[in-house]
Amino acid sequence: MSQTHESVPLPNKASCPHVLRAPTVIAMVGLPARGKTYISKKLTRYLNWIGVNTKVFNVGEYRRAKTDKYRNHEFFKADNKEAQKIRSHVAKLAMEDACRYLEDGGGEVAVVDATNTTRCRREILVDMFTVKRNFKLFFVESICEEKSIIEANILEVKVCSPDYEGMDRNEALKDFLNRIDHYEEEYQTLDYHHDKDISFIQIFNQGERFIVNKLAGHLQSRVVYYLMNIHVLPRTIYLTRHGESEMNLLGRIGGNSDLSENGHKYATELAKFVKNENIQNLKVWTSELVRTIQTAEHIDAPKEQWKALNEIDAGICEGMTYEEIQDKFPQDFADRDQDKYHYRYPSGESYQDLVARLEPVILELERQENVMVVCHQAVLRCLLAYFQDKSAENLPYLKVPLHTVIKLTPVAYGCRIEFVKLEIPAVDTHRERPSIVTRSRSTCEALQTVPDHQ
Repeated sequence: MSQTHESVPLPNKASCPHVLRAPTVIAMVGLPARGKTYISKKLTRYLNWIGVNTKVFNVGEYRRAKTDKYRNHEFFKADNKEAQKIRSHVAKLAMEDACRYLEDGGGEVAVVDATNTTRCRREILVDMFTVKRNFKLFFVESICEEKSIIEANILEVKVCSPDYEGMDRNEALKDFLNRIDHYEEEYQTLDYHHDKDISFIQIFNQGERFIVNKLAGHLQSRVVYYLMNIHVLPRTIYLTRHGESEMNLLGRIGGNSDLSENGHKYATELAKFVKNENIQNLKVWTSELVRTIQTAEHIDAPKEQWKALNEIDAGICEGMTYEEIQDKFPQDFADRDQDKYHYRYPSGESYQDLVARLEPVILELERQENVMVVCHQAVLRCLLAYFQDKSAENLPYLKVPLHTVIKLTPVAYGCRIEFVKLEIPAVDTHRERPSIVTRSRSTCEALQTVPDHQ
């Protein structure tokens, strides 16, 4: 049975970059193998996607780049003075680079990915970032006591670390467990009574429960909302455009037309594909437009319609061909080629607007297990850019052909992507990035290729 799905509410949905008043440092806290790097990478990908310039500074990578002293777990013993000196030095290098990124490198958020397990180390962070520079500082502590989660993280990620290159897997596992023991000897968790003036979130067992303290501003609220919605359960996300539409055949953008004959054939083949995949507890999301609803109609799974998944609004250009837009609005045609991400159709939307509209969809996708999303070319570009960590500059030119299923499988620090083409013919609506900035009608005519459905 189909349902209509409105956007999930977000805290203060204003555009985040415009309300940031001070650079922000997000500092991870926690024992090894608690998912700190996983959280750091996902959070950085999300913030960059919504337009907040963010970069991770992983202290472990600094250590490996600056020294070959690591031989075994004894490097992390508290009484290993030489190693302690090296570890303090590389941590300082990472923090200094984070400062430069925020002060001179155009950065808005720096994520310091390290254990930061002692109050002494966290006091150094407070002094460097808030006392000396007046940055905002937010701690994210990952606490995990579930042995199964810890062991899975070690086996999936840690024993494959460069620290253990060439080492027997069992020996690497044993060494890493000893490393954790050394950290546990000194570990001091964040505590309300001692740290009541510090902004932080504690995440228990990868999302089982949370403690949040003294949020300072819009960005920290947004980060908390995101972190409370992500999970690490195995799942697959399927993305596909609607089947070929009548408007596609005419080279017209937007509209709300039916599927073409081949589009209906794709809908039938898509249902067969889903059945063959044998997807457990699958949910199907479509836009509110006819062509996506028709594409999903044969799939045997619960369906929901999302207004947020509707195609980008082309405003006064809705229903026109690109030739017609070029003739009637030559300057707009040229402006869009100059900066396709920020260009807004008159009375319509830009890709930047579309990303803001799709943020609730991303957050809900992070909460779900197996989902198939049937939507549109511009919408899929935005969703793919999130999962592939693509820049705003490249987002509007991602290839998402008709009659193709994009299969996303989350892995340790990213996402495995597979394009599955179903053998039903369709027009090609992709328009390549112009090789030069278009400024005149003659230049536009020279560069124009197959009309782009948005």
